[in-house]
Amino acid sequence: MTIRKNKVQKACVSWLWALSAIFILTCIDQAFKLLALKYLKDQPDIVLIPGVLKFRYLENTGMAFGMLQDRIPVLIFICLIFFVFFIYFFSKVPKNRYYMPLILISLFMFAGALGNFTDRVLRGYVIDYIYFSLIDFPVFNLADVYVVCSCIALIFFIFFKYKDDQDFAFLKVHRKD
Repeated sequence: MTIRKNKVQKACVSWLWALSAIFILTCIDQAFKLLALKYLKDQPDIVLIPGVLKFRYLENTGMAFGMLQDRIPVLIFICLIFFVFFIYFFSKVPKNRYYMPLILISLFMFAGALGNFTDRVLRGYVIDYIYFSLIDFPVFNLADVYVVCSCIALIFFIFFKYKDDQDFAFLKVHRKD
């Protein structure tokens, strides 16, 4: 009975820690978007590094690189599918030191998706405000940074750390015959 109770307590603590991290990261993203809305909308760009980096207000009705423009319901549905997968993943991943990078990557990825999901649901568009004029890169936001950096880190860890066939065995559905 005590072992079961300890497992439940550890699970609750890990979920509480994860939800707290996601909440904090999402609030930081939303705070920057509110600042962009307040200080950048209908204003000229703010140049941070001439010819390199600017703050520029943009209302984005699509996703990365302008894909799925004006398809908010589709984007919301994609996010909901991702959220379900994350919940499944987080409930299955072993909460130990070996998998900590994977857990952190997934938390940042979830927070980024949630930040942009929140914009789409509440506003009908995502507020973007960071523009690298040096390479004419699309305007993006902090939630996008969370997602892109998480994806890059995930690829790196899959190639260099989690490359054994058994590293993702925890995701397999075990059937009872």
